Amino acid sequence: MIYDKIDNWNLYAGISEDLRLGLEYLMSVSPEVELGVHELSPCVKAVVSEYTTKEKNENGYEAHREWIDIQYLLRGSEKICCLPLEYLKETQAYDAGKDAAFYEETGIAGQEMLVGNGYFAVFFPQDGHKPGLCAGECEEVKKVVVKVKV
Repeated sequence: MIYDKIDNWNLYAGISEDLRLGLEYLMSVSPEVELGVHELSPCVKAVVSEYTTKEKNENGYEAHREWIDIQYLLRGSEKICCLPLEYLKETQAYDAGKDAAFYEETGIAGQEMLVGNGYFAVFFPQDGHKPGLCAGECEEVKKVVVKVKV
């Protein structure tokens, strides 16, 4: 997991060309970008959505095997919790069509981070993450999740 200000994106650009492409996109994307999926390359896509944050994420933690998530908010802020998969219990088996499995905590609370206000988070396959939570008051957000092929 990576958690940092988007202004520091270049510190992570050397990890992979695809990760660099995703981070560069976040540096240049307009808050007015259309909702939906934007293909950046065969291995990188940006998914833009709007929703209202919630007190509780009904699905719990999620993790992906085929795609790395770079999560960044264009409007608003949200809390995301993160725990390594070894500390989570699977509640829904991996679904290849959704590239997701779901998990719950087993007594260890997740690390909370605030995404928005220029901060982003990168979640790798071993990182269980629970996004979309209220950071204080619940609010409508506009979010970009850049998906980078593993």
